[in-house]
Formats: sequence, C-alpha cells, structure tokens
Amino acid sequence: MAQKRPRILILGQSSPGDHPVVKLLQGYVDADVVQTSEEAVEALRSRDYHGVFADVGDYLPLERAMVSDQASLILNTIGEGACIVEPEGRCTWSNKRMRAYPPEVGEQVRRICTQAHKLFSTAHTSAGSNRPSSKKYTFGVDDRYFEMICSPVVDESDAVTQVVAVVWDATGGKRLQRKIDAIDASGRELAKLDSEAVSGMTPPQRLRLLQDKIIRYSKDLMHFDHFAIRLLEPKNNKLEVVIAEGLPPEALEIDLYAQPEGNGISGYVAATGRSYICHDTEKDPRYVLGLEHSKSSLTVPLMLFDEVVGVYNVESEKIGSFNEDDRQFAEIFGRYVALAMNILNLLVVERFTTSGQITDSVVTEMSAPLNDILHECERLKDTYIGDESHTDSVTRIMADVTKIREALDNVKRGPNAVIGSQDVAEQQGDPVLSGKRVLVADDEPNIRKTIHDILTKHGCSVAVAKDGYEACTQLEQSEFDLVVSDIKMPYRNGYEIYAAAQRANRLTPVVLMTGFGYDPHHSIVRASQEGLAAVLFKPFKVEQFLEEARKAIASSADTGAASRATNHD
Repeated sequence: MAQKRPRILILGQSSPGDHPVVKLLQGYVDADVVQTSEEAVEALRSRDYHGVFADVGDYLPLERAMVSDQASLILNTIGEGACIVEPEGRCTWSNKRMRAYPPEVGEQVRRICTQAHKLFSTAHTSAGSNRPSSKKYTFGVDDRYFEMICSPVVDESDAVTQVVAVVWDATGGKRLQRKIDAIDASGRELAKLDSEAVSGMTPPQRLRLLQDKIIRYSKDLMHFDHFAIRLLEPKNNKLEVVIAEGLPPEALEIDLYAQPEGNGISGYVAATGRSYICHDTEKDPRYVLGLEHSKSSLTVPLMLFDEVVGVYNVESEKIGSFNEDDRQFAEIFGRYVALAMNILNLLVVERFTTSGQITDSVVTEMSAPLNDILHECERLKDTYIGDESHTDSVTRIMADVTKIREALDNVKRGPNAVIGSQDVAEQQGDPVLSGKRVLVADDEPNIRKTIHDILTKHGCSVAVAKDGYEACTQLEQSEFDLVVSDIKMPYRNGYEIYAAAQRANRLTPVVLMTGFGYDPHHSIVRASQEGLAAVLFKPFKVEQFLEEARKAIASSADTGAASRATNHD
C-alpha cells in the first residue's frame, strides 16, 4: 500500500505549476497554492498541512491573520458573551454567545457600557497615567439575572476609546443564593422557640408547633414530600423516628443504629457524619426499606456544634432525583432542625427539672406551718372539751390538714404518684369501665400497682407490664380494650407501644403518661398524628385519669360501631 504523501500550503502569486517550491518538491509532496492571506487562513481552517511556504513579505500578514482567526475562534467558543462598545453605545463587535442573548440583554449591556465609558474617562483623567480598573455590574431581564465586567480600551494618547464587556447568565447562581437565603431565614424562624414564646403551651403543643414548621418548610421550600427525621439516642446509639411525612409505617418501625454497616444509609450517615446521595435504591447495597416505590434518596446528618444528633432522610419515587445542590440545601436546613430540636429538649428538661425543684421547695416550706396548725388544733380541742360545736370544727380542720399533707406527699413523690388514689373505693357497675380488659405498662412499681388497683376497683380486668418489651409481647398474645403506658421505659418507648397496640387492633385506644411533659423520643407528636387517645402528665388526679380512660374506651366503641354499620351497608 502506497504511503500517503505530505501536503503543504503555498502562499504566493505564481500558479501551482509554476511555483518554484512545487517544482522543487514535485513527486514528493502534494501542494495547494493560494493567492491571499485570507485564502490561506481559510485553507488552514478546512484541512491539515505538514508545512506552509510563503515569501518573507507575505508571512507577517499571514501570521496576524492566523492569530486573529484563533482569537476569534476562542471568543466564539467561550461560554460568556463578549462585545466591544463605542462611547455612544454602538456595538462594533460581538461574539456568537453575545449575539445569541435576547435583544433586551444587548440593550442593557450597551447602556451600561456607555455609563462605564464616562466613569472610566473621568477616572482616567483624574488619575493621570494610571489605567482605570474594570467594573462589575449586575442587571435583570424578565426572570433572568446577568452579570458583566466592563474594561476600558485605552489608545496611544491615553484616551479611553471603547469599552470591552464580558457578559454571563448568572440566573442559576442567583437562584441558588436566594434559596440558601430563604432556607437560612426559615431556619432561624424554626429555631425561635424561646421560653417566653412557648411558655403557655403544653409539651405536645410545643412539639406540634415544631413539627408543623419542619413539615411546611420541607415541602414548600425544599420540595421534599417524603422524609423522616431520626434523633440519636446516646444511651443505646439508636436512631429514633421523631417526625415523618409520606413514609409507610413499616419503614418507620425498622430499628436503626448509628453504625456504618448493617444499619442502612441512615446508620452510615449517623456514624460517619457524611451526607449520602443514593441515586438508585435497587443498586445500592446500603439502602433499606423506605418509601414503597422509592427509587432514590438523600440522607444528611443533623449536626449540633459539630456533633451528629440525628439524620434527615428524604425519599423520591424517581431515579437520580437528588444532586449536590439538594445535598447542600438539606445540610443547611438540617443544622437548623438540630438546633430547634435541641432547644425544645432543653425547654422540656428545664420544665421537668424546675417543676421538681419547685415541688420540693413548696413541700418543704409548707411542712412547718401545717405542723403548727395541727398542734394548735390539738390545743384547741383540749380547751373546748365539752363544746361539741367547737370541737367538731377543730376536728374538721385537722382532717383537712391531714388531706393537704397527704396530697403534698403525693406531689413530693413527683411523677410516680396518682393524686387521690388512697380515696378510691370499690365501684359497682361502672357503665364504661366494668368488664374491660386493660394493659398497664410502667417501669415504676408504685404507679403500676396504683393504676392497677384503681382500675380493678372499677371492675376492670388488668394486666401489667414492667417494661416496653413485656408490653409489646402481651399485645401480641392478648386483646385489650385499653392500653395505659408510660412514655419512657426500657426496651420500647411510648410510641413503639402505641404502634404495637395499633398493629394488634387499630381500634384499641392508648393513653400515654409522662412526668412533667418529658418526652425524650417525641412519642406524643408521632402517636397524636395517628390517633392517640390522650396524654397524662404525672402526677395526675384519679378523677382525671378515670375521665380519660372512659373517654378513650367510649370513643373506640363508637368508632367500631360506625365501622361495622358501614361494612353492613
């Protein structure tokens, strides 16, 4: 096979056959001969040559033409618009990108360049021989944002003759910054949970306020419709679900721990503190059950002072739904969520601690005056011996003081007390409670026995459980008309017991109990979303407890009757 011969380009006035170089190299090369520098540049642009031959007088114009052509090629290839504008606002040259912009953009650029020319000329005159610096400008056209840099063109006489402008579409970056600013503003609003603002709210109301804000901002601002927030339980490293939206119950009931392996993406993120984008759930071995038709997910750590306190997990039904911008947005938002959760916990713990301190203080302060009253009553009884009207009055006062002291003793025992339990008598034929099966779960023996005795006296058949595991086991094995459970217990929290009761029978009412509103796993909010019957804050009165128990059972019976009637129809 014959080897391909080199090809050369010759710039000259002679015809191809008469050119001396062609004659000299005839038989060794193929030659193209052109007459002008413009033709040479066009030929060089259209094909490759091994060499170029030109007379000395023609070489410099050819080199300039080639440099100009390369410069034009570069300016037409870059992603920014470029143009040269005269002092009066006339554009004498522009690249392809600049010409592709809408006419309104060109008008804005020419107007700004005219203003810049005046500014440059004034600055140049004032500064003498110092060259005026470039200026950056920003302008908007419809819903798009543009940025540009204007630079002066100075001639040999030091006069500013033209302005060169480089223009680019900054809409994406501007919108990104606006969204970050919006997330920042929303996050600050999210964290506004100061004591004064929420002092009049009960713990469930505070939790509901925070939950509603997080869900609203996640949907309206972040455009996330399916997500869960899990907080890290330091004692056992478990990730507890506290807020969820758009995810199935079975996904929320999976036990996950802050470990890099074997605990899904959430466990990995909590253990490492690194965000994780799962572009395709079917191909990612770390992914565990989430949204029913989930195709991709985004999980970021909830960071508080550089410490991981939980995770924010978002699911999508589309493959590759999340990008680096989403990750950045979620991380910023997640920091505010962590801060808000921490403030809320501090407020609840503060109430828990403060209430206990106040109770101890009140009991201590009242003990001495009550003792004085009893001593005085004893003295008065001796004084009024034989005067029944006076002695009866003194006896009643002493009885009232005794009740006050007993009530204070109950309060002093704090969350582990039911006020008035010692006064409960046997009840015959309670229309609501009699014959009902009730499960009472509490890790405190005193309150477990007290509630058992109260319900038994009202005709209930009562089973007890000393921890969450035992309660869930009994719910799997037996049917109950009511479940009464403490929120904070070993092995299972209040929400998990509520969920177990619902799995056994969705009509089974559940009443949760907590001390001074303390709810470390946010069980109240989660269960309230799904139909929790009531919440009791210890210490509570017997009458209050019985009223909530009756209401819960009656409401469940009404719901069941309505459901049966609907099915019968």
